[in-house]
Amino acid sequence: MTLLISVFAAVAVTVKWYKRENDDMRLGSLALMYWGASLMWFVDAIAEYIELEAAYFTPEPVDMLNDSFLGLSVVALGLVIWVVRLLIADPKGVVKKSLGRTTRAKEAELEKE
Repeated sequence: MTLLISVFAAVAVTVKWYKRENDDMRLGSLALMYWGASLMWFVDAIAEYIELEAAYFTPEPVDMLNDSFLGLSVVALGLVIWVVRLLIADPKGVVKKSLGRTTRAKEAELEKE
Protein backbone atom coordinates (compact mmCIF):
# COMPACT_ATOMS: atom_id res chain seq x y z
CA MET A 1 0.00 0.00 0.00
CA THR A 2 2.87 2.39 0.70
CA LEU A 3 4.17 1.90 -2.81
CA LEU A 4 0.73 2.36 -4.33
CA ILE A 5 -0.04 5.54 -2.37
CA SER A 6 3.34 7.13 -3.08
CA VAL A 7 3.11 6.28 -6.81
CA PHE A 8 -0.37 7.84 -7.02
CA ALA A 9 0.92 10.96 -5.26
CA ALA A 10 3.96 11.10 -7.56
CA VAL A 11 1.87 10.73 -10.71
CA ALA A 12 -0.69 13.32 -9.58
CA VAL A 13 1.96 15.93 -8.72
CA THR A 14 3.93 15.19 -11.89
CA VAL A 15 0.84 15.72 -14.05
CA LYS A 16 0.07 18.98 -12.22
CA TRP A 17 3.69 20.11 -12.61
CA TYR A 18 3.75 19.20 -16.30
CA LYS A 19 0.57 21.18 -17.05
CA ARG A 20 1.86 24.36 -15.38
CA GLU A 21 3.66 26.88 -17.56
CA ASN A 22 6.05 27.93 -14.80
CA ASP A 23 7.27 26.18 -11.68
CA ASP A 24 6.89 29.09 -9.26
CA MET A 25 5.25 26.79 -6.71
CA ARG A 26 8.19 24.36 -6.94
CA LEU A 27 5.99 21.37 -7.76
CA GLY A 28 8.97 19.75 -9.44
CA SER A 29 10.71 19.28 -6.11
CA LEU A 30 7.55 17.78 -4.59
CA ALA A 31 7.27 15.39 -7.54
CA LEU A 32 10.92 14.35 -7.08
CA MET A 33 10.31 13.68 -3.38
CA TYR A 34 7.36 11.45 -4.19
CA TRP A 35 9.19 9.63 -6.99
CA GLY A 36 12.09 9.07 -4.58
CA ALA A 37 9.70 7.65 -1.99
CA SER A 38 8.14 5.45 -4.67
CA LEU A 39 11.55 4.12 -5.64
CA MET A 40 12.34 3.43 -2.00
CA TRP A 41 9.07 1.52 -1.49
CA PHE A 42 9.66 -0.40 -4.74
CA VAL A 43 13.05 -1.60 -3.51
CA ASP A 44 11.42 -2.47 -0.18
CA ALA A 45 8.73 -4.48 -1.99
CA ILE A 46 11.36 -6.41 -3.95
CA ALA A 47 13.29 -7.20 -0.77
CA GLU A 48 10.12 -8.30 1.00
CA TYR A 49 9.12 -10.49 -1.97
CA ILE A 50 12.53 -12.17 -1.91
CA GLU A 51 12.05 -12.87 1.78
CA LEU A 52 8.37 -13.99 1.77
CA GLU A 53 7.96 -15.25 -1.81
CA ALA A 54 4.30 -16.34 -2.40
CA ALA A 55 3.15 -15.09 1.04
CA TYR A 56 3.92 -11.56 -0.16
CA PHE A 57 0.71 -11.57 -2.23
CA THR A 58 -1.56 -12.46 0.70
CA PRO A 59 -1.03 -9.72 3.31
CA GLU A 60 -3.05 -9.57 6.49
CA PRO A 61 -5.66 -6.78 6.69
CA VAL A 62 -3.86 -5.28 9.70
CA ASP A 63 -0.62 -5.11 7.73
CA MET A 64 -2.42 -3.42 4.83
CA LEU A 65 -3.94 -0.87 7.21
CA ASN A 66 -0.55 -0.14 8.77
CA ASP A 67 1.00 0.22 5.32
CA SER A 68 -1.80 2.59 4.31
CA PHE A 69 -1.19 4.80 7.33
CA LEU A 70 2.53 4.75 6.61
CA GLY A 71 1.94 5.70 2.97
CA LEU A 72 -0.35 8.57 3.94
CA SER A 73 2.21 9.71 6.52
CA VAL A 74 4.91 9.78 3.86
CA VAL A 75 2.69 11.85 1.57
CA ALA A 76 1.86 14.24 4.43
CA LEU A 77 5.52 14.58 5.41
CA GLY A 78 6.42 15.34 1.80
CA LEU A 79 3.77 18.07 1.74
CA VAL A 80 5.07 19.56 4.99
CA ILE A 81 8.65 19.64 3.67
CA TRP A 82 7.42 21.18 0.42
CA VAL A 83 5.41 23.89 2.22
CA VAL A 84 8.33 24.79 4.50
CA ARG A 85 10.65 24.96 1.51
CA LEU A 86 8.13 27.08 -0.35
CA LEU A 87 7.75 29.48 2.58
CA ILE A 88 11.51 29.84 2.90
CA ALA A 89 12.01 30.42 -0.85
CA ASP A 90 8.92 32.68 -1.02
CA PRO A 91 8.81 32.83 -4.85
CA LYS A 92 5.86 35.24 -4.97
CA GLY A 93 7.07 37.42 -2.09
CA VAL A 94 3.93 36.84 -0.04
CA VAL A 95 5.73 36.14 3.24
CA LYS A 96 8.04 39.10 2.76
CA LYS A 97 5.12 41.41 2.07
CA SER A 98 3.16 40.23 5.09
CA LEU A 99 6.19 40.61 7.34
CA GLY A 100 6.82 44.03 5.87
CA ARG A 101 3.28 45.12 6.64
CA THR A 102 3.65 43.96 10.21
CA THR A 103 6.91 45.86 10.58
CA ARG A 104 5.41 49.04 9.11
CA ALA A 105 2.40 48.74 11.41
CA LYS A 106 4.66 48.37 14.44
CA GLU A 107 6.75 51.35 13.31
CA ALA A 108 3.59 53.45 12.97
CA GLU A 109 2.50 52.47 16.48
CA LEU A 110 5.90 53.43 17.88
CA GLU A 111 5.77 56.80 16.13
CA LYS A 112 2.37 57.53 17.68
CA GLU A 113 3.75 56.93 21.16
